[in-house]
Amino acid sequence: MNPTPRILVFDIFGTVVDWHGSIVREVGRRFPAVNADAFALAWRAGYQPAMEGVRSGGRDWVKLDALHRDILDSLLPRFGLDGLSDADRVDLNRVWYRLDPWPDSVAGLTRLKARFTICSLSNGNLGLLTDMAKRAGLPWDCVLSAEVFRAYKPDPRVYLGAAEVFDLAPAEVMMVAAHHDDLAAARANGLQTAYIERPLEFGAGQPKDVSPDPANTLHARDLLHMANQLGC
Repeated sequence: MNPTPRILVFDIFGTVVDWHGSIVREVGRRFPAVNADAFALAWRAGYQPAMEGVRSGGRDWVKLDALHRDILDSLLPRFGLDGLSDADRVDLNRVWYRLDPWPDSVAGLTRLKARFTICSLSNGNLGLLTDMAKRAGLPWDCVLSAEVFRAYKPDPRVYLGAAEVFDLAPAEVMMVAAHHDDLAAARANGLQTAYIERPLEFGAGQPKDVSPDPANTLHARDLLHMANQLGC
């Protein structure tokens, strides 16, 4: 039987905040002629390849902000926006700081916080995660980021580093995410895992398969459901 976790660490993009819907809303408002859904999906599609360049050693460590900007610059011509000024590009790139939480996130985190220490564990950089939390009302006890460990998930340094920060065994930490690959990597490093469904992460046109994986410690519809399961 798994011990009761002492720390809950959360993936952010897609798990706690709605990156797709938030970007669609902002791009649609700023650029009505652009297919905002396609733009959001294309921007996110560059995420893993960009991080892999760092993981593989092909590129020195950079913050996620820099990777997001590189992907953005590569996308703009495709969507007829290559004439954007540098100032406009900087502001658009900061849409990742302005992502809205899922409707259950603030209430669910608040309930979980009453019993557990709750902490971000995201590939987003510290400034991004802090500003996002301030704007969205995310009640973290601590903000941890890949930036602290200078390694992007699923690098073991991120998961084991989170346990080390709190001087805990990995099994005393539960990784919470809407992505099975993130959770599989966490389990491989000894963490407990909780899957949050988020079927609309990629929008209504691309529903996710949110089938349970029995390897996870918990499977929840949303963070309120997770709080119920943990007695919060």
